[in-house]
Amino acid sequence: MFYENELKALKRSGRYRTREVLSNKLKDFSSNDYLGLAHNKLLHQKTVELLNNSDIHASKASMLVSGYHQIHKDFEDALCLANDFEAGVVLGSGFNANIALMESLVRKGDTLFMDELYHASGVLASNLKHIDVVFFKHNDMDELKTLLKNSQAKRKIVAVEGIYSMDGDLCKREVFDIVDSANALLIVDEAHSSGIIGEKLMGVFDYYGIVPKVNHIKMGTLGKAYGSFGAFILADEHIVEYLINRAKPIIYATSLSLYDTLLAHKSLEYILQNCESLKDEIKERQLVVKEELGISVAGLIVPVVIDDNKKVIEIKDMLIAQGYSVGGIRQPTVPRAIIRLIARVGESVEELRAVCKSLYVMSEKR
Repeated sequence: MFYENELKALKRSGRYRTREVLSNKLKDFSSNDYLGLAHNKLLHQKTVELLNNSDIHASKASMLVSGYHQIHKDFEDALCLANDFEAGVVLGSGFNANIALMESLVRKGDTLFMDELYHASGVLASNLKHIDVVFFKHNDMDELKTLLKNSQAKRKIVAVEGIYSMDGDLCKREVFDIVDSANALLIVDEAHSSGIIGEKLMGVFDYYGIVPKVNHIKMGTLGKAYGSFGAFILADEHIVEYLINRAKPIIYATSLSLYDTLLAHKSLEYILQNCESLKDEIKERQLVVKEELGISVAGLIVPVVIDDNKKVIEIKDMLIAQGYSVGGIRQPTVPRAIIRLIARVGESVEELRAVCKSLYVMSEKR
């Protein structure tokens, strides 16, 4: 067996992973379906009706061959309007979007400055041999400011997340001013903030009242709050034009499926139309988490530190036995093992309170 020893080592360290078929009998406090839109049958039905009226139901090709459809363009235009960006492009996943951005934007002579807790997809892309990358301490704006000031790079590109996927904390408002002062590009991965925070629930730009500038790039995913699949990149027209010409995950991949694009478009409309009630639902769940676990969260990600790879799985399994699905996140994904609870709008406030109470008792006994 080629990798038998490696698998044994993973099991000994408590880092062995398995896939588990989703059980609809469990209350879902583990997925990234933050607003419960993956269960919204009306959105699904509207999407199917629209697709049934179309001549085709599949993308068929790369965007640059014959796979760019009016469905894609309409959604890109709607995203730009909702987020105040000039141009946009949709693509296959958030993982691919980060690869596309890092691989194409960071050229010879440029330097990428990346928050040390940036998503694994961005970190993977930064390992490409042509990329000069410098990691700065998480949310340490003083260190970032110093690094940018001392850099002699041709172009300086900073990468942060709107809401960080494991810690659940926000990027600092100051990062926008710092990159502007340094004449740097800013990439904001809004996978876990788009649809969750802001006056219109459009994410961290919206939350901080940032008017997008020529040096600002927003990436968002559709498989989380939007209840669909895929991703989008929003930026100045010339940057999107450049990505279409240089980003390999855009050029060499079949364009985003028409169903997922339509569904995400319907979800965007739903979020904008129901913004106030959704914000109330989110605030109510944040209050429950604060009351029961003593944790204040910016969005709906609740990290409960357990600091033991094996114990975190034991707690996860005990909660499954009670009918609750939560995330058991271990090293090396996080520095210290956590239960990652998602306070989804898709589950009731009463069920959230119940799982929080159970989790509090279990975490105290660890």
